[in-house]
Amino acid sequence: MSKILIIGAGAMGTAFSIPCVDNGHSVALVGSPLEDKLIEKLNKGRRFYQTLDCYLPKKLKLLKANKLYETFKSKPNAVVIAVNSMGIEWIGKILSKFHNPKVPIILLTKGLTIFNKRIEPLSYKLLSIIKKNQFSKFKNLSITSVAGPCIAKSLAKKKRTSVVFSNEFLENANRHKKTFETHYYKIECSKDHRSVQYCAAIKNFYSMIIGSVSDLNTASVIFYKSFLEMSKFIKMYGGQEKTAYGLAGLADLHVSSAGGRNSKMGKHLGDGYTYKKAKLKFMKNETVEGADLAFELGPKILNKYHKKNFPLMHSLVESICLNKKLTLKNY
Repeated sequence: MSKILIIGAGAMGTAFSIPCVDNGHSVALVGSPLEDKLIEKLNKGRRFYQTLDCYLPKKLKLLKANKLYETFKSKPNAVVIAVNSMGIEWIGKILSKFHNPKVPIILLTKGLTIFNKRIEPLSYKLLSIIKKNQFSKFKNLSITSVAGPCIAKSLAKKKRTSVVFSNEFLENANRHKKTFETHYYKIECSKDHRSVQYCAAIKNFYSMIIGSVSDLNTASVIFYKSFLEMSKFIKMYGGQEKTAYGLAGLADLHVSSAGGRNSKMGKHLGDGYTYKKAKLKFMKNETVEGADLAFELGPKILNKYHKKNFPLMHSLVESICLNKKLTLKNY
């Protein structure tokens, strides 16, 4: 049995706790400061998590953010990061102060960021924050990222789920597989760390684009051309194209375009709403990962990537960042 600390009580972090508990581990789920009310409500009630439509295991410890430091003192065997992309700065600073460099970090958060004038995976930003003031202490620290077609609600209900654990050191990913895999939560391992993370994030763009199309014939063409752009993007950053054909790319794009928040926003854009109107009217309190990514990367994409090479990506980024109606022409 291992002690697992999960930071972030959103749908994915909470769903991930269920296979951990089923494997007999001692699991503490600590919410971010914004999730204190949720944790309090769950502890007072019957632990019914509405978003996941299920009751949480009684053995799962549900803790507010102010208990995070105490949880680090209990010497967890693994730390799982499940905050949203906006919380990476916050958790990075906490890890730099309290994390034991010998304890592995598993990153559920997906995203890309501008780092050293390049588009880099969030794991690189997180590592840079952790190492900033204590480089020698964390010099050998590596992060394992999780990607693949995983809908949190389905995982919480123990539906068959397959994901990929990626780490530059394949032996680390294989070791974590033994800790977290169950009969319903299956894990593949990859050392193509960058490509896996690029796929996991950039597919959110294309999920919105595919979701904007109501006709299945047209949607199938857009799906095909979205995948071609994803593959081109991976190759441009030195990744392996074959990764785009796996769980982190093609499989995740299928799931995300069939349902989820990005696809939902895509539908509203396809109905003729601008992003700001759609967000305010339909998804005011929901995180749309693809939109957050567009705001993060938009200027670089529009200025550095030629539209003829990434026409779908350009159309979406212009729609989100410039608040224009989404138009897909000549695709």
